[in-house]
Amino acid sequence: MSDWSRYDESDARVRPNRRGSRPRTKVRPAHEEAEPGIVTGVDRGRYTVRMDDAVITAVKARELGRRGLVIGDHVGVVGDTSGRPDTLARIVRREPRATALRRTADDTDATERVIVANAEQLAIVTALADPEPNPRMIDRCLVAAFDAGMEAVLVLTKADLADASELRAAYEPLGVRVLETSVRREGGPDQDPGFVALRDSLEGATTVLVGYSGVGKSTLVNALVPDAGRAVGVVNDVTGRGRHTSTSAVLYEVPTGGRIVDTPGVRSFGLAHVDPEHFILAFPDVAAAADERCPRGCTHESAEAGCELDAWAGDVPERHARVDSIRRLLASRAAGDQY
Repeated sequence: MSDWSRYDESDARVRPNRRGSRPRTKVRPAHEEAEPGIVTGVDRGRYTVRMDDAVITAVKARELGRRGLVIGDHVGVVGDTSGRPDTLARIVRREPRATALRRTADDTDATERVIVANAEQLAIVTALADPEPNPRMIDRCLVAAFDAGMEAVLVLTKADLADASELRAAYEPLGVRVLETSVRREGGPDQDPGFVALRDSLEGATTVLVGYSGVGKSTLVNALVPDAGRAVGVVNDVTGRGRHTSTSAVLYEVPTGGRIVDTPGVRSFGLAHVDPEHFILAFPDVAAAADERCPRGCTHESAEAGCELDAWAGDVPERHARVDSIRRLLASRAAGDQY
């Protein structure tokens, strides 16, 4: 029988500390075999990725660190890319972004959120009635598009309910293409010239649809992509606002060409990430007038403060509307308001 009294703690065998036995390398695999894809959906850490011949589900690899992935990101994928049920691949690389559409919660929020990457166009969807158009939101989206290096197109829905001449007069002089649509007209969307023009403008590009809830984005998406199946809501008679029917951004391939990204309806579009000096640059005619007429260092606050934009606007209502819009944006930044 063993004499246990002869043992003490020095006799215990302790496993070596493997944690420090091999220094951790900072070299990461190049993943040269990674296959290219584009992120089309994001849901709680799972990413839907469209490959050349399959649509797969993937997770973000650890080596990507905290780099976020959004709709439209071009990525490199390894693992099971067959797209079979219950398979999961890994995203190991995010390619550089050509464009990034950003917004903040409001004009004081320091955290910017990338909505969509690598899109060429921003379609600002606004109803002509039910709900009423909001030029302030249109202006903010124009600034965001300019800041992102994207082309902007103003899509006016429900054209059978109200006249679009006022909005056309305000935005066409800025070089913004304005399209009137009414997909519910007799004969269907294919008989609507505005819808056909919109569909043609999507070819060869990725276009982001942004707008309030209830303006008809989901109806447009379902007309452009018949199998999209986006839920369509109604506008509240009391508040004049729509109910959120799209809860997440989704990228769709348009059968006639191009891609669209349907985003959830927004109630505000913060521009805290945009340099205030860029606000005026989003309106070319106002920027040219300010450069020619305003004194150096002009804050464009008011005529009383020395701004010459009121004199430039003269008796032209559209010019005054744009000057007022810029001043609202500047005041909003200063006050921390939101539209």
